[in-house]
Amino acid sequence: MRPLSYSRPSTIEQAVALAAHEPCGAFLAGGTTEVDLIRAGVAVPDHLVDINDLPLYAVEELADGGLQIGALARMSEVARARAVRERYPAISRALLLGASPQLRNMASLGGNLRQRTRCAYLRDGVSPCNKREPGSGCAALDGFNRGHAILGTSEHCIATHPSDVLVALVAFDAVVRTVGPLGDRSIAADDLCLLPGETPELEHSLEHGELIVGIDVPAAPIARRSVYLKVRDRASYEFALVSVAAALEVSDGVVTAARLALGGVATKPWRARLAERTLVGAPADAASFRRAATAELERAIVRRHNAFKVELASRAVVRALSEAAA
Repeated sequence: MRPLSYSRPSTIEQAVALAAHEPCGAFLAGGTTEVDLIRAGVAVPDHLVDINDLPLYAVEELADGGLQIGALARMSEVARARAVRERYPAISRALLLGASPQLRNMASLGGNLRQRTRCAYLRDGVSPCNKREPGSGCAALDGFNRGHAILGTSEHCIATHPSDVLVALVAFDAVVRTVGPLGDRSIAADDLCLLPGETPELEHSLEHGELIVGIDVPAAPIARRSVYLKVRDRASYEFALVSVAAALEVSDGVVTAARLALGGVATKPWRARLAERTLVGAPADAASFRRAATAELERAIVRRHNAFKVELASRAVVRALSEAAA
């Protein structure tokens, strides 16, 4: 048992100052990830800053058609919000498929974005893991890597990012708002998580003590016809082997705009920009969807147990795009 201190501030400024003051200060919202990591000995904070009293729960409709979502809004509340269901059904669906009902009622949206990978080698506390102990190696490279990434990998890490909703947020150019010791920032959702490269221990672009306070989703008429598809081993309470957030605009049978992002296959939620460019101007049919998926997945680097993800991801993309086109 490691001793740690605890505080529950009433303002954002107090919360940021308290977390930044300690070398290992950490924020606590729903606790569905942080508490697990502390129990496993992976997270070792010396001070927990409980942010549940902060006024960050609102889900607000903007006049231009966009949304502002507070970082402490619970996943279940955001998924049920009328504006989310009508304007961004893929976001609502991703939240509903992201966890059990009990966890969705506890987990905050900001915490979901900030969660760490679910790689078993990170969490077992003994296997070599460059995220947990930089320079120790990556046990997943030659270990059991069926659930691991095929895109955005490096020789230092192949762990996947577990968030479902961040995949959909990346597809629709959401912006993450933060407050930190150096002031306010706006970070594109696609830039929030970092590729492992040479420094897999750096998982996100947030500074120490920087707090996610909200998520802005810009108006996107294309998102009203969006879909979120999740392929997993079990029908519920399971992380994605492959997931797809997709939306299309089609005119006279031709794709005029496309949004596509993948989960479960990369070290961060993966915006499939090459596939999007391949789709625009092509017929809205399965053959075009397959070509777009193939183009995006040509960069995949597979390991012993996860090579099946290339074909699985391709089929999932075709299915999701077909549903979006319909």
